[in-house]
Amino acid sequence: MLDNQAKQMLRNIVGDRFFKDDPESLVTHSYDGTPMLQSLPDGVIYPQNTEQVSAIMKVLTEYRIPLISRGSGTNLCGGTVPVQGGIVMVMHRMNAILDIDLQNLTATVQPGIITKQFIEHIEQLGLFYPPDPSSMAISTIGGNIAECSGGLRGLKYGTTKDYVIGLECVLASGEILRTGGKLMKDVAGYDLTKLLIGSEGTLAVITEATLKLIPPPKFKKTMLAMYKDIYGAARTVSKIIESRIIPATLEFMDNPTIRVVDDFAKLGLPLDMAAILLIEQDGDMETVERDIARMTEICHEEQADQVTIASNQEEALKLLTARRSAFTALARLRPTTILEDATVPRSKIAEMVLEINRIAEKHQVQICTFGHAGDGNLHPTATTDARDPEEIHRVEAAFEEIFEAAISLGGTITGEHGVGLVKAPFLEWKVGSTGIALMKGIKDAFDPHHLLNPGKMFAKESRRRVVIDRG
Repeated sequence: MLDNQAKQMLRNIVGDRFFKDDPESLVTHSYDGTPMLQSLPDGVIYPQNTEQVSAIMKVLTEYRIPLISRGSGTNLCGGTVPVQGGIVMVMHRMNAILDIDLQNLTATVQPGIITKQFIEHIEQLGLFYPPDPSSMAISTIGGNIAECSGGLRGLKYGTTKDYVIGLECVLASGEILRTGGKLMKDVAGYDLTKLLIGSEGTLAVITEATLKLIPPPKFKKTMLAMYKDIYGAARTVSKIIESRIIPATLEFMDNPTIRVVDDFAKLGLPLDMAAILLIEQDGDMETVERDIARMTEICHEEQADQVTIASNQEEALKLLTARRSAFTALARLRPTTILEDATVPRSKIAEMVLEINRIAEKHQVQICTFGHAGDGNLHPTATTDARDPEEIHRVEAAFEEIFEAAISLGGTITGEHGVGLVKAPFLEWKVGSTGIALMKGIKDAFDPHHLLNPGKMFAKESRRRVVIDRG
């Protein structure tokens, strides 16, 4: 329970309108985009500026009250579920674009701005901010930074960490820390900016970010390659990269995903294909035309059944929108949709997809796979029903084997969704006991009382690695 004196101190900081502890507000902020996870906070607070965040943290530290900072809650790792109660700090009031610096090609923003709104604003100025998570119509820049979000353009342009060059944040003590700045080079000590990106709200509360902008590509072309052999699709991915071509987008969908997406988007895709690659290239016209021609050759060399090139921007946008809607389309199938992510070296994509299919069949669960083939990041997605505990148990067992398979192939348990609560038991599989100890030491230095997003990243007990019988 929240101490009444602490509650009044928090109300005094933000005003009565912006501190809530009514049942509706508590329930609304008891879950995020992760299915089957819910825990009530003790209060919800909406700061307006960095000074208020600092004052709030000083109160919470004094009374040893946990704090969960939150954007739109679209994450899929249980990252903003208040598993130990406490205060949920919603950053939506802090949603301003503070500065667009055309001389340095940077933008300084508050964390609560919606990603798509920011991208559209930047594009109107003739500039480009590449990170494009599928949730960008809802997710916030602050949430993207907390999870180090990726997206369809990650192969060519990188992810959120490649565009955040400076941060302002508030520590658990209430102290304000500024890192980086409008600099392209800065090696003054440890890189605290990069450390905070992807730290999932466990080290500090981000209150401002300086982002790198780049000139937009002048020309784009989009193509679709369809395969009856999944290995042909995988070989195409490897051969494109081997040919020194880095596409702007190189996406993969397996047959179950193709069927669902086609039913949702009405694209008229052939439903007998084992895999589809969605490929986009951008840049100057000559380079794009040359790369598209070579990639078309590669697709045919690897026995693509059909290769089509979008005839106009509208058709290209329709294809990209369909890929972005894969999760939405799959969510229509059954009451519960569990979207996971695992990353392998791109040369291992076919092996990983076949492993996913084998594991799904073994556990008698329905799993569709799509993802960012160019960087090896796959999204196996189970459609299930949370009301059936036995089936959910089989789904969880399947995903445990999928994480093990990814690591066995030289990959990792998460490429862009984060660790949060869901992946915490598996983190040691990837980083080892030495890595866990080092990370805990960093946590202690930033947050000695473990008030910031407690219960995330580090599990009470790590899972024992399963031994997969690949038969």
